[in-house]
Amino acid sequence: MTPRSKDDASTETVTQDTVIAALRGLRDPETGRDPVSLGWIAGVSLADGTVTVALEVPPARASALEPLCREAETRVVALSGVSAARVVLTAQRPAPAGGGGQAAGGRSAGKGTGIAPPGVRHIIAVASGKGGVGKSTTAANLALALADQGLRVGLFDADIYGPSMPRMLGLAGSRPQVVNDRLQPLRAHGLSVMSIGFLIEEDEPVVWRGPMVMGALEQLLRDVDWGDLDVMVVDMPPGTGDTQLTMSQRVTLAGAVIVSTPQDIALLDARKGLAMFRRVNVPILGLIENMSYHVCSNCGHREEVFAHGGARRTAEEMDCLFLGDIPLDIRIREQADAGRPIVVAEPDGPHAAAYRAIAARVAEGLEVMAGAAAAAPSIRFT
Repeated sequence: MTPRSKDDASTETVTQDTVIAALRGLRDPETGRDPVSLGWIAGVSLADGTVTVALEVPPARASALEPLCREAETRVVALSGVSAARVVLTAQRPAPAGGGGQAAGGRSAGKGTGIAPPGVRHIIAVASGKGGVGKSTTAANLALALADQGLRVGLFDADIYGPSMPRMLGLAGSRPQVVNDRLQPLRAHGLSVMSIGFLIEEDEPVVWRGPMVMGALEQLLRDVDWGDLDVMVVDMPPGTGDTQLTMSQRVTLAGAVIVSTPQDIALLDARKGLAMFRRVNVPILGLIENMSYHVCSNCGHREEVFAHGGARRTAEEMDCLFLGDIPLDIRIREQADAGRPIVVAEPDGPHAAAYRAIAARVAEGLEVMAGAAAAAPSIRFT
């Protein structure tokens, strides 16, 4: 990011039009045209004097266009009303020939030039449009359910501001070892686990801006000795902000799982999260309805506290797979707080069975996409 002092920044408000006008003054050294006429402007974000621009460029030219990216930052930060500018390069992902070929519920499989730890076959994001829907609990139990199928599974806690995996997996207070200058993931219930929570005190807040967060995430992915994994489950931070978008663009994601509760407000945000992944061509593996219903432990009466079935309807409307529903049950919460998620605490119970059924659908979706990619040489899928 290119900043300048507040004294140099005018109080005048910058607009998208003035930013785009500044970008028209740039020239691509290969074509001699500006990035606007080339159709490379994927988005312009304005917030309190900070401007973020996404340039979607041909994958083969991403490295060569870094100087253009820096020049763009210099031009934008010089505008009146701009205190800082950040220009992000993202590579276009190819679509299958003929424009068809949906995989696992509605999007063409593809792969960009992102981060992919060696030895990791698939990376999947577990995401939500908002907080409080049980995304981290779902991510932990999904990872454990995938491991129950005989897969080698890693769990990466990408929620820098609110890491919950150390406590949820019974690893609070643990510290990773360093071997040959590489961090070793911790082990819990058969999973390889890494989180920023292992490197800071549990009650210590992370007061970082976006670039620092992304630097930490990239370092945890690159500098951790993950070994050979069939699947890495990434517990994403909630929402659809800069961290989520950048992770989606810079990490080689095989697909995304969206978690929502069934009420309309949560589903509105789930739609936004789903749309964000589709915009950056990350395949949607499916939608999970968490806290779908509650069964009274005393009388057995079923209540639909947050309504019911909204995620299934949303999945149908948005042409993606509905993976299943998980009830609102105190045992799921208690076991997560105790460091033994319900899949390992009560492996023969109905909740573990529900997570395993979802995991089976996710694993099947990954294999379908991998098979489709193998049949299309122009698309390389890892």
